[in-house]
Amino acid sequence: MLTRLPFPKLSNALIEKARILLDRALGPSKLITGADACAAYSSDESDQEPAVPDIVVLASSPADIATALTIANDVGVPITPRGAGSGKSGGAVPVAGGIVLATSGLSNIIEIDREGLIAVVEPGVILADLHYAVEAENLFYPPDPNSVKMCALGGNIAENASGPRCFKYGPTRDYVLGLDVITMSGQTLAVGKRTVKGVTGYDVTSLLVGSEGTLAVTTRAVVKLIPKPESVATLLALFKNVGDAGNAVSAMVAARLRPRCIELLDSATLNAVRAKGVAVDEQADAMLLLEVDGAEVACENEMERIGNACTSAGALDVLAAQDAAQRERLWEARRMLSAATRAMARYKISEDVVVPRPQLPALLQSIEKISEKTGVRMLSYGHAGDGNLHVNLLWNEKEQTPHVEEALKQLFMSVISMRGTLSGEHGIGASKAAYLPLEQSADLIALQRQLKAVFDPKGLLNPGKIFPRIGHGSC
Repeated sequence: MLTRLPFPKLSNALIEKARILLDRALGPSKLITGADACAAYSSDESDQEPAVPDIVVLASSPADIATALTIANDVGVPITPRGAGSGKSGGAVPVAGGIVLATSGLSNIIEIDREGLIAVVEPGVILADLHYAVEAENLFYPPDPNSVKMCALGGNIAENASGPRCFKYGPTRDYVLGLDVITMSGQTLAVGKRTVKGVTGYDVTSLLVGSEGTLAVTTRAVVKLIPKPESVATLLALFKNVGDAGNAVSAMVAARLRPRCIELLDSATLNAVRAKGVAVDEQADAMLLLEVDGAEVACENEMERIGNACTSAGALDVLAAQDAAQRERLWEARRMLSAATRAMARYKISEDVVVPRPQLPALLQSIEKISEKTGVRMLSYGHAGDGNLHVNLLWNEKEQTPHVEEALKQLFMSVISMRGTLSGEHGIGASKAAYLPLEQSADLIALQRQLKAVFDPKGLLNPGKIFPRIGHGSC
């Protein structure tokens, strides 16, 4: 894992003052102290270096959140919001120490309005639980990051999470209509609305979605629902190389086909899948996992047209899942990729860069060249419909770290040269903060810092995230 410039250690007197005030206001049952107990809150699913907080607050109500934020602000102690800890960019890692504010205790689905097509949820609700609840009402909440069974809505909102279905349905931001949030000073704000349409003042809701927990903490969200699709079908297409797979995707888009998912696996990733016991034709060096939904007759027609597009692009084989159980097995193979690749080496970094869709084959070629030049093992998979690629860098010895840093820099520079972006769904967090100046100008970064200062004048809410440290170079 890569280390970053450390924050200065907080004084024991400052931490003790915060602990006493939190204990008086919340009671000992809502506090965790001691390094061993707090260590469980030191990391997330990223490879950001862990940082053990001094205090953990187990919030179970908006009032708890307001109290914790107010005390942290008054005392001058950093505070890091945390949902399920499923983030991939170090967003929940308390890099500055201080307090972790755990919101998993706010886990109620408050309302599902079938006629208004909305749900009102608390930030600790697990996404899969929301999916099950709304689908039981014949409704649908499309965002589906692969951590669906463990990630929480508050973190999804903070990171503007998306997932495979984003190609057709869009990311979390497209479904968040309104938020109740609490700022660093303890002020409660209700932003947004319960209606799909509405233009009243600035769109503060959209600003907060994707702000990575640096502006305010969500206590309640109003999310848009849509009718549940009548039918879903899954296809698997195998190709000799990623170029043919890319051509198939281009042919689908040109034919105005809109699968809800187009997942791409490269040769190295297919080998990882094979190593886990999943049988994949040895002739295949690329795979597309595709899914369509809608009316049953429309799905059948779309499946046929997608199959024809893949065959015309040189697919070795196109297979259709025969039932829901087979569909689930295919998606489980996709969801296990992160764990499968993690088992391949001692150290791993998972990036999620995005390029314009036609540039995807060029990006894959660039990754091969970077891997050869730096000697760092790199394998890729991701959301081909969006041009969003998860690039995994794998290595076994700490001595290789400088080469990994160089491979990362070259990857990011290649992405920017293709008019892409450094993150599609994981966020910048702590892991990529140093690289932000590669994509954004100094003036734009300065403007965003000013926005942060409006919400958090002392810079205590989730510090060390998104923006490069002052005085520390971008690379």
